[in-house]
Amino acid sequence: MNVDPAAHVVCVDLLHPAAELRLDAEAVRLAIGMAFASGVSGGLFADALDRSRLAPSTFSPAAFERDLFVSACVDRCFRVRLGTGDAALSTRHLTRLLTNPPADPAIAHHRRVVLHELTESPALRRSTEELYASLCRFRSLLEGATHGGKWDPNRRQLDILAVVKDLFDRMARDFAPARSGLSRLAEVGRRVQAGEPYRSLTDLLEYDENMATLDLQVGVGADGKIRGFRILSVQQRPDNPFVASTFRRWAAKIELFVRGYSFGDGEVMARLIDAVFVGIEAELSPLVQLLGDLEFYLGALGFRDAALAAGLSASLPTFVAESDPRVLVGLYNPLLLATGSKVVPCDIRLDRHDATVLVTGPNSGGKTRLLQSLGLAQLFAQCGIFVPAAAASLAFAPSLVVSLIQETRADQAEGRLGMELLRIRELFEDLAPGSMVILDELCSGTNPSEGEEIFELVIRMLTRLRPQTFITTHFLAFAQRLESQRDIDALRFLQVELGQGQKPTYQFVVGVAKTSLAGQAAERLGVTGTQLTSLVERNIERAMHRTTQAAQ
Repeated sequence: MNVDPAAHVVCVDLLHPAAELRLDAEAVRLAIGMAFASGVSGGLFADALDRSRLAPSTFSPAAFERDLFVSACVDRCFRVRLGTGDAALSTRHLTRLLTNPPADPAIAHHRRVVLHELTESPALRRSTEELYASLCRFRSLLEGATHGGKWDPNRRQLDILAVVKDLFDRMARDFAPARSGLSRLAEVGRRVQAGEPYRSLTDLLEYDENMATLDLQVGVGADGKIRGFRILSVQQRPDNPFVASTFRRWAAKIELFVRGYSFGDGEVMARLIDAVFVGIEAELSPLVQLLGDLEFYLGALGFRDAALAAGLSASLPTFVAESDPRVLVGLYNPLLLATGSKVVPCDIRLDRHDATVLVTGPNSGGKTRLLQSLGLAQLFAQCGIFVPAAAASLAFAPSLVVSLIQETRADQAEGRLGMELLRIRELFEDLAPGSMVILDELCSGTNPSEGEEIFELVIRMLTRLRPQTFITTHFLAFAQRLESQRDIDALRFLQVELGQGQKPTYQFVVGVAKTSLAGQAAERLGVTGTQLTSLVERNIERAMHRTTQAAQ
């Protein structure tokens, strides 16, 4: 009869309301068995997590992952302290989780409740960090065995089993007060503790640590050095099933010798370890999944810690209907956290979500950063973690499309305009109603008159799908005309706010910008007539000097 390995696994799943083992139970069990026996794992934790099943998602990572730099965001912002340094997180697994937000809102809610409890209870967060540290030690012992020098496989395997016991003890003890999904840890810990395999594990470890107690009498000379000692008494643990009397041990050895078997005490211990491991191994595969789940929550908390350290905020959003206002207070781009540069948060308030918002303003005014911030906030929110804002009211979107980076490729068959038209075509290929769409510099690859015609067509077609759309543009006259005509009901306008000296404040207010301040950008980057004339004259002077030297 074929038995499903997952059917006998105690499941530890912190990411979903309905717990399930998302790993290939049999493959992971075999890999752990191999690693336990040989110390060679081939990176089983990372491989298992990278192959784990995700909750169903309607998002397509290819539509936004590159432009939002999600992997870089995970690498820079999701940090977990372990001792004096940062833990080596499963970055690919975390990126997969963030780029595939669950379609079921109940899953995001489940995760938000867990994170809320961790932020409200320092004791639970500390217990979670300690449990994660023990899991990292479990991984290290399984994957990091070295055979250099004197290598004692029994000692290593006993150390692994000791960490396994510690893990389940921590789960049962430290998470008893939890009320969120973390309470599942206590349930699993108690369930394992009640089983016979756990009792055998406990007996073996006690046997290893305390087989007997000796009373010694030590003789010390006048110089303080030990001259000798003698054993006064020996007290064994008769209640431990692994402890046998001296007579029984000798009788067993004689019996086995007569039958033709000969092995030392180390081999006996190895057999005992194997027997205990076989009993407990069904509980070990879920620990691999648990490590990934804890990295998800602790990484999110690490992002929040980094934001607070930078004088910013990170909050759990409130979800509202599409017709309700979109509110983001203190929104910022998390990619800037690790750069060391000053991060200026902004507030975004719109009367509804299902609108197309045209964003105008000068170059280097923060428009592209705003688009990235909006995309990452939506992504984080639907994954059930903190968003880069002090407060947020957001509506669920069935998909996310982001197009910020338009690179010239050697194999592209079209020119710039052709590639722009292909970008528009791809946008409408599978765009579901209510999706979030983020586009930078739409139709910038052609002359304004033709570009504006295509731009308006795109806007009118988008309104039929009622998406949550943000588009930046430098077609200011076109945007001003649309604002004044107001014949597209779902159209909204934001512009970069300018402060003293017409400098961007990196805030956004309602309206259309009057200028792109190209002259200021040119002056800042050294592209004025005076600056270019100076460069040209310098180059001519250098060429004349080289010609003179060559003639000499």
